[in-house]
Amino acid sequence: MQEKALEAVLRGFVFLSLAFTGLTMCSDAPARSAEEFQQFMADMKTAKLDAMERHLKVLDERYDLSDNPSKTVTMTRGKPVQEGVRVKIREVVTWDKLAEMTPEEIRKQDLFPKGFMPLPHPNPAEGGIVFSKNFVEAIEQQEGRDLARFDVGFDIPERFQPELPPPVFLKTQTDRGDVSRGQLITLSNYRELFDGVINPEQLEGLRLLLTPFPQQQFNATDDRRSENPSPGIACFDCHVNGHTGAAIQTVPSPRPREPNLRIDTPSLRGVEVQQLFGSQGMPKSIEDYSEFKLRTAYLDENPAATQEKEGHIPDRNDISLMAGFQKLIDFPPAPKLDTSGKLDPQKNDEAALRGQDLFFGKAQCATCHTPPYYTDNRAHDLQVERFYRSGTSTSQTTAPDGPIKTFPLRGIKDSPPYLHDGRLLTLEDTVEFFNLVLGLKLTKSEKQDLLAFLVTL
Repeated sequence: MQEKALEAVLRGFVFLSLAFTGLTMCSDAPARSAEEFQQFMADMKTAKLDAMERHLKVLDERYDLSDNPSKTVTMTRGKPVQEGVRVKIREVVTWDKLAEMTPEEIRKQDLFPKGFMPLPHPNPAEGGIVFSKNFVEAIEQQEGRDLARFDVGFDIPERFQPELPPPVFLKTQTDRGDVSRGQLITLSNYRELFDGVINPEQLEGLRLLLTPFPQQQFNATDDRRSENPSPGIACFDCHVNGHTGAAIQTVPSPRPREPNLRIDTPSLRGVEVQQLFGSQGMPKSIEDYSEFKLRTAYLDENPAATQEKEGHIPDRNDISLMAGFQKLIDFPPAPKLDTSGKLDPQKNDEAALRGQDLFFGKAQCATCHTPPYYTDNRAHDLQVERFYRSGTSTSQTTAPDGPIKTFPLRGIKDSPPYLHDGRLLTLEDTVEFFNLVLGLKLTKSEKQDLLAFLVTL
């Protein structure tokens, strides 16, 4: 019965994928010769320069990308958190003035900050998975795999990305601290790091999570986007060390003929406590989501490409093993919290305690982000499109986000950039976003107190 139910779920995903993308179940594209591929690649490299130049102008219009590291707040392994509101607003208005305006007034006067609108993929026409330059270099050095794309580059500066490599904490090994020992976990070192730390089934699950499988842009076909034929990508290429490296990808828009949606890679920390998976929360288990990703999403949700590109068709045993390791991954330690997930009054200053009161009160954060993990395991639609005129204020057609799942806030300072598509570079940006979208009217000091609480999580 469970196998039949799963087959029905996967058939539903395939149907939705086809409906969203308008793809057919066959491909008549002729194979390219070696010379044709070289010309194709040269043309794409030239087009990449123009596309990235246009996109970087979009980022400059949206954000202050300067380097302003915190002197007091760091990620778990010590990388400074970037400070300040980075989303730009027009000179004719202030944040306080914006907060006093209605959505209709902001929309009519075209004052909604561009950095609060959906963030486009660096090259929407190409789409697909794009890795940060630092991770591409690290994986090439350690494994010899090339994850650089010749058609598009990564866009968010390194200072706004999670630390690399991130630490790994296990629910069953809380006394060990970072079991990665500060290393990037790959097939070349996972046994050395984990043999004797986890059981054989969990070790095999980790191996599968580190094994590259063919993916739409990284494979051995002549329409790939890597210079050399590639074995593909691994789950832990995006979810680096079971966390995130801020890799981006695209998913089909729920509206035909509109651009695909950009999504940021969420962390797998604490995945066992979650009940919704994917940014829109459609799959209801990590097993179903893992299988869906490998069967279709790795191939840009094109089921036909799975066969064409020799994609990996996982069996349920492999999926179970992969899920088994993922469920071990824990949130980073939060020594200032008590066992209920709230602040220990003896370990926190007045600002953080005031911030906690705001979080559960005026700021309305706890409406969705409930302790101890700070998620309600539901999806919500913020209806951000109330504030802007679609397609008139940005360089791309801007579709509504729709319902997005509530991501856990535990360890939030380790996971920039924020929101499901990474449009918010700092926690300050995030506070301003929700202050405006939810009409909270927080004062400057209240925003600072709320930040003081968030970094304790």
